[in-house]
Amino acid sequence: MSDQLKGALYGLLIGDALGVPYEFKPPAEIPPSPEIEYTPPPHFPRSHPSVQPGTWSDDGSQALCLLESLLARGELNLIDFSQRLQNWYFEGHLAVDKNVFDVGIQTREAIIKLSKNFFPGESGRADEHANGNGSLMRCLPLALWHRGTDAVLVEDAHQQSIITHAHPRAQACCALYCLWARRILQSDTDPWQSATATLRLLYQNRPDFTYELEDHIRPESPPICEGTGYVVDCLHSARIACRQDSFEAVVKRAIAFGNDTDTTACVAGGIAGLRFGFSQIPARFIQNLRGQSLFAPLLTQLLTP
Repeated sequence: MSDQLKGALYGLLIGDALGVPYEFKPPAEIPPSPEIEYTPPPHFPRSHPSVQPGTWSDDGSQALCLLESLLARGELNLIDFSQRLQNWYFEGHLAVDKNVFDVGIQTREAIIKLSKNFFPGESGRADEHANGNGSLMRCLPLALWHRGTDAVLVEDAHQQSIITHAHPRAQACCALYCLWARRILQSDTDPWQSATATLRLLYQNRPDFTYELEDHIRPESPPICEGTGYVVDCLHSARIACRQDSFEAVVKRAIAFGNDTDTTACVAGGIAGLRFGFSQIPARFIQNLRGQSLFAPLLTQLLTP
């Protein structure tokens, strides 16, 4: 299991960093798969040109803030987690070179509210148009760390989301993703379907969440994958990318969808890291990932029984 846990953490950070230079580009402008690397092909108009290749973005930093909080407190503590998010946003905590860039609008608004003494349950928007992927991209450490029941894992996935993304749809996507990761760790033969079945049972007496799952997320429907920042599209784009047969193929397929490439590849990369393990991640992706000293102590804690 340690190879899987290590692979998951590296996978989400590598996927994020690999996707950074290609962000905001439509699929037609993404280079062919063999040319997708930390450093894009010559003359490619990369996004965030001042950011050195191999640098993760807000996705990775927020995921590390969540992991750090879980390890420090031994539980999901929203006050502690929200403070660490503020430390990241205002001070560059767990950001490579302390450089905070590419922060989503919803997340920015919520963190500014937190800095003005809003409670975590009051900081995230809950309207229909507040369904970005900003809480989905960071929630995987919850599934890696968690030892509670499925019901508790689902509720914690909801709670970590509401700090910045409080709509039930965003919460449900985080819950499904965490259950998907858990089923992979449990060697389930069909982890996506098993996670979906579990979530349906847990939502039996929660009609608002059932509505979001069945009418908007639609776990079994053929998805339209466009790699956008919409939380449902992000989850499905990552799911389809994860059908590839290697870690490298998964993250490159996620980037090929275009648009929010770093987040799609982050979400897919974490699952691919779980599935294939650290040992199957290409050495060049590991060696050229910047900022590894920032999360090495957290990884050691996570892997310590």
